[in-house]
Amino acid sequence: MNIAVKPDANAAAADARSIPLEAINPAKVDRFQDDTIWPYFERLRREDPVHFTAESEFGPYWSITRWDDIMAVDVDHEAFSSAEGIGLPNLAALAEQDKALAAMGRERRKGGAGFITMDEPEHSQHRKAVSPTVAPGNIANMAPIVRERAGQILDSLPIGEEFDWVDRVSKELTAMTLATLFDFPFEDRRKLTYWSDMITNTPGHGPVKSWQHKAEAIFECFGAFQELWNQRVNAPPSIDLISMLTHNPATRTMTPEEYQGTVVLLIIGGNDTTRNTISGSVYALNKNPDQYAKLRANHELILPMVSETIRWQTPLAHMSRVATRDIEVRGKLIKKGERVVMWYISGNRDDAMVENPDAYIIDRERPRQHLSFGFGIHRCVGNRVAEMQLGIIWEEILKRFPTIQLAGEPTRTHSSFVHGYESMPVIIPARA
Repeated sequence: MNIAVKPDANAAAADARSIPLEAINPAKVDRFQDDTIWPYFERLRREDPVHFTAESEFGPYWSITRWDDIMAVDVDHEAFSSAEGIGLPNLAALAEQDKALAAMGRERRKGGAGFITMDEPEHSQHRKAVSPTVAPGNIANMAPIVRERAGQILDSLPIGEEFDWVDRVSKELTAMTLATLFDFPFEDRRKLTYWSDMITNTPGHGPVKSWQHKAEAIFECFGAFQELWNQRVNAPPSIDLISMLTHNPATRTMTPEEYQGTVVLLIIGGNDTTRNTISGSVYALNKNPDQYAKLRANHELILPMVSETIRWQTPLAHMSRVATRDIEVRGKLIKKGERVVMWYISGNRDDAMVENPDAYIIDRERPRQHLSFGFGIHRCVGNRVAEMQLGIIWEEILKRFPTIQLAGEPTRTHSSFVHGYESMPVIIPARA
């Protein structure tokens, strides 16, 4: 296995200090993959917390980097609309994608990713359609199944032999849970993580070989979920997400494009937060052995550790909006139609809100104080499912393994949206 080498953090810090403020492009993807983003966000929080990038591969955009400002934008869905997408659109990438689709005789689906890109009142109607699947009662029913599967995954791992934690554990557990939420064919569950990776990556990164390869995978995904819709729409109502959508009056008449957007949202949202926090917790505990010792000594710290990892890792780095009118934020005039990026990954390191924010501390006084699930009407609908899976996998890990050791630096995701890990070499020296 190729071991990634962590870039020089000192060089990144020097560059972040010396670059002209107006030239900072905080969404530069290479820095996310290199894990050198932190000094740039630190400078923006300090010197220009509402920052305009005039030219970038994403076009012009505003960056909101401090906690209070992110919160203010997130809850103001009247002034900041999600209808034009929640991520930063790479303009050259979209043009390449359109070429690949044209060669296949197709067009790119316009609009956003399901109800997360809807404004009121449609947003709440669509969100309510899927809420019963992730309600506390159904989560409680799912928990024993998740625990059984987590145990099976962990019992299958080799002892004293290097393996990829992301593939063997993080992807596998989330695939199993997603398959249950969708009532998707269980034997095909890894298609769900594969499709998520194909949607969120560009050619040369993740599993994506070319734009045509990406387009073909996305249409394979949509075709499979259209088949599930056709099966569920005439069947008796059930608790899975697809059945909920087909039987709810607010969603059963949605367009194919709206359904496809909702599928994308649920696949990515149900996959990336949990998967990258599972990996991130192993990484963070290895980098902070005093915290790992605390956790082994006191298993009641599992859930606080999960919340601290969600803050420290921030598995989705940002969400974006478009201003519906001219509006002032911290003295800066954001004009109607301009894109605004809420950098959750920066707000979670804001020392005005989080004490010693760069430190990983699993017994913080308020561990669930973080921005990673968002706020307002678009707060993550599946946050409790994510926390349930993360708590269970660590309960089962601590029963079995005294320690999980990094065998080298992980390979990180090439994205300024999904903040995660492509692979992570580890060794489990012994069973408990």
